[in-house]
Amino acid sequence: MENRSLVSVIIPVYNGERYLAEAIESVLAQTYRPIEIVVVDDGSTDGSAEVAKGFHDNIRYVFQPNSGSPAARNTGLRMANGNVISFIDADDLWSNNKLSLQLKHLDNNSSAEIVLGHLQFLLYRITDSNKHGWEVSSDPQITLNLGSGVFRKSVFDKVGLFDETLHYGDDWDWFMRARELGVLMLIHKEVTLFYRRHRHNLTNQKKMGDAYIIRIFKNSIDRRRLKSGSVMELSKISSYREENCEQHHNSAGSGNEGQTEK
Repeated sequence: MENRSLVSVIIPVYNGERYLAEAIESVLAQTYRPIEIVVVDDGSTDGSAEVAKGFHDNIRYVFQPNSGSPAARNTGLRMANGNVISFIDADDLWSNNKLSLQLKHLDNNSSAEIVLGHLQFLLYRITDSNKHGWEVSSDPQITLNLGSGVFRKSVFDKVGLFDETLHYGDDWDWFMRARELGVLMLIHKEVTLFYRRHRHNLTNQKKMGDAYIIRIFKNSIDRRRLKSGSVMELSKISSYREENCEQHHNSAGSGNEGQTEK
């Protein structure tokens, strides 16, 4: 029998009762097994707990006082039993073949520690005929988004956990640290994450987001300057594309690539 990796799926939630069930269902719909689902309730005051517990033995649920999404993700990582980690926010959805597709990439690329897919945005629309639902509103995009990928658990020993002082952009900060260390990421062309845009998205808070992004980039610059005495440029995100992966692996950390592509 094939020895398959256990995938721990971490779902942080804060007052996400409106979306959480569909996020969990998109994980349970995966064709890949074995998986474990860890829902970390970050102090919700709505019905998120009841939604999660309604799935009974299909998930592991834990409640903690409200501490922010990076703390919730770290709690999930500490609870995880799998040697492969994946994340999904409570308001997002996965493609049905996400895990089977990405575990195949991970198994076929022993040097890769992270495998990422593409993302598409969804908007909730009501038509003139009163039909309503979530519809794709963008072309597939490359983004360094936790929900679009799978991660060898060992990479967190190398890069560290999420920065709990960051209330925005902790995922960007983590990916910056991974890139600084030359962690090999592979980006394939298939869409694995559907990001639902709504008025409660944290990314809508532009002023707060800009302040944290400036802080994240400054911290990265300071770390690189401290390490080498100068600010080594990081590889372009495009160099992590599947077709460029071997080239990137041979030149990782060389400083010959440009800065992050948005």
